[in-house]
Amino acid sequence: MAQDCGEVQLKEVSSDKQQPDNQQKATGIPLSRKLCYAIGGMPYQMTLNAKAFFMPIFLLDVVHMQPYYVSIILFLGRAWDAVTDPLVGYAVSKSGRTRIGKLIPWIVCSTPLGVISYIMVWHTPQENMSAVSSFCWYFFWICLFDTFLSCYHVPYSSLNMFLGGNDRDRDSATGYRMGMEMFATLLGAAIQGQIVGVHHAKKANACSHLNNSEALTDNDSVTLDPNFTSPDTTLQNTRQAYLISALVIGAFYFLCCLVLFVGVKEQLAPLSKLDRIQVPYLTGMKMIVKHTPYLWLVFGFFFSSVAFQLAQSNFALFSTHAAGMGAYFQHLMLILLIAATLSVPLWQMVLVRLGKKTTIFMGLSIYIPSLIILTSVKGSFLGFALTAILAGTSLATLFLLPWSMLPDVVDDFKVKNPSFTDLEPMFYSCFVLCNKFGGGLSNGVSTLALQFVGYQPGACRQNPRVITTLQVLFAPAPIVLLLIGMLLFFFYPINEQRRQQIQTELQKIV
Repeated sequence: MAQDCGEVQLKEVSSDKQQPDNQQKATGIPLSRKLCYAIGGMPYQMTLNAKAFFMPIFLLDVVHMQPYYVSIILFLGRAWDAVTDPLVGYAVSKSGRTRIGKLIPWIVCSTPLGVISYIMVWHTPQENMSAVSSFCWYFFWICLFDTFLSCYHVPYSSLNMFLGGNDRDRDSATGYRMGMEMFATLLGAAIQGQIVGVHHAKKANACSHLNNSEALTDNDSVTLDPNFTSPDTTLQNTRQAYLISALVIGAFYFLCCLVLFVGVKEQLAPLSKLDRIQVPYLTGMKMIVKHTPYLWLVFGFFFSSVAFQLAQSNFALFSTHAAGMGAYFQHLMLILLIAATLSVPLWQMVLVRLGKKTTIFMGLSIYIPSLIILTSVKGSFLGFALTAILAGTSLATLFLLPWSMLPDVVDDFKVKNPSFTDLEPMFYSCFVLCNKFGGGLSNGVSTLALQFVGYQPGACRQNPRVITTLQVLFAPAPIVLLLIGMLLFFFYPINEQRRQQIQTELQKIV
């Protein structure tokens, strides 16, 4: 990839010239660089959450794909990520430094291909496709997009370690990034939700008309609304709406990459040279997975991420078929994401005062009563909206805290293994893998469960077993997974005292 971008190797810089670069951490990170870095994270969350919220209902109710095929696409697509993320991380680590840096060329070169493949994910080439053709089309484009997204996001997330400044500056940059990524999630949901939500609402109303007319006896009469359209009539418009929303999000994807390229310059981090790593892939991975704080953080993040994404991936289906809120789910989703976006600065202030480990327990625990209430409140938009605000507040901690804790783990690894340098992309690639694989696992298990209980794609009404399954997937299962994640975070060994000790030891080594 780096060679395709026209990599130009720089001559190795002498050690006396590297020292001033390392001393840049004392000057801090300029606000403009933090903002440009934060904007660069928007494409990942915009596209990933648009897929998480809308891909299941798109494939099931718009494409009319059987749940079995949907589960394979969503799960194997993430399994493909499980292969590409660590490999991309290693490829980035092995690539040399160019005129514009080591990480940024990967971001820039992958962007046009990522935009094109994302648009094709939401394109239906024919009105009626065979089951096998439809499966092959969407599986190919989803895997291709996930590959280019890995080529973008793995080096981007690693860039946090190369912005300059000290650990407090990096935490601040992470706070800006997560705030902007939450805004990106909100923006992506608003774009896609408002464009396609109108058509989903029309289908819900059409289904309501059909259900009411079917309930009438032979002696009853019914006068349909003159503006009534059947569910099938809106299908083509719905497919066009998904494609239009993909084009708009793709344009934002490109613009955010441009801002990052213009506004961010890579800086040297302590004990890092931004040069090619010399250790083999398996040796580097072995060193990383043997690092105990990293394992506790990764697995805690994995189970917590699966819990959130399981509820997220079933939100539209649960609202439509189990809660009677099919015409309003896009508005409820926006309310949840607005609450999450506004909560990021609040949790940033809390973690500064109370520490990261305490803050993540506080934030995640709020999600449990939120899910219980959401499954209990049916048909009440106000009740759903108020509870969605509570759930969004908790969602913000999953965006902010694990990514804020990861640089501390990398610094701890550097202190304990000073001879292993420039492994940051491999650390971050495995961390990204957990989030993506968790999403694929939650989507795959959900749709496979719906297949077994007899979900009918595109149907206005589902059988009681489908309703019960959606209720279980939306609340009890995520709660159990979240409790496991919180237990793993309990054993995470880096508290505030240890974090300060790591920074002191790191300064001595440098």
